[in-house]
Order: sequence, then structure tokens, then C-alpha cells
Amino acid sequence: MTEQTTRTLLATITRYEQQVWDALVSGDVSADETLLGDAFLGVYSDGFATKQDHSGQLANGAMVLGYDMHDIKVLPLGPEHALISYRACFRRSSNDQNEVMFVSSIWQNDGDRWINIFSQDTPLVE
Repeated sequence: MTEQTTRTLLATITRYEQQVWDALVSGDVSADETLLGDAFLGVYSDGFATKQDHSGQLANGAMVLGYDMHDIKVLPLGPEHALISYRACFRRSSNDQNEVMFVSSIWQNDGDRWINIFSQDTPLVE
């Protein structure tokens, strides 16, 4: 993969990942559901989550007040898959506290768009 292709992939996948965060900020269930694959698997500190679990978090509205993504890296996993990893700094709407976690998400190109099929969040331990 050329450096230009890698930069393009990084920009594309970053945009999609930001759309997931934006759905969490706006409380947009529909956007969240559109971005996640039907077989989505989330691995979090409190256990596993399905697409329905992830989108269900937004039933009462926004769950994040704001976020920043740092140290973003992308790893191509073949022509139709890519892994994005980064450090997320965010503020939950439930407790208004800043949090940091490391996120890795796998995205799959379904021909028309990219969908998130896997995500793992690892809280920063200080």
C-alpha cells in the first residue's frame, strides 16, 4: 500500500469513526445504527455489546458532551477491512468528567460505505 493510499484510508476511516462519536454527542440513534454493522461486537470494560446495545445507549439522548481523537493510526486488514486505533479524550454527559481511553475499531467496506463491525475500548490506567 502506498503512502498516499494509507493517508487516504486514514482520512476516510477517521471521518467514519468521528461520525460514531458525533452520534453519541447528538444522541442520534439512527446515525449510530447506520454506521454499525448488524453483527457489530463491542468489547468494553463492562462486557460485550451488540449493535442494539450500542445504539440503545442513546435511548435517553446524548451520552457524550464532547470528544477529541489523538495519535490516530490505521492498519489495512485487506482490501475491504481496516483497523483504526487512537487515544480518545471525552466527557460523558452522565457524570461530566473527562475520561481517556484507547480505542480500536475494525471497519468493513460494504461497497457503498464503511461500517463498523468491531470496537474495543481500553480505559487509561494512571
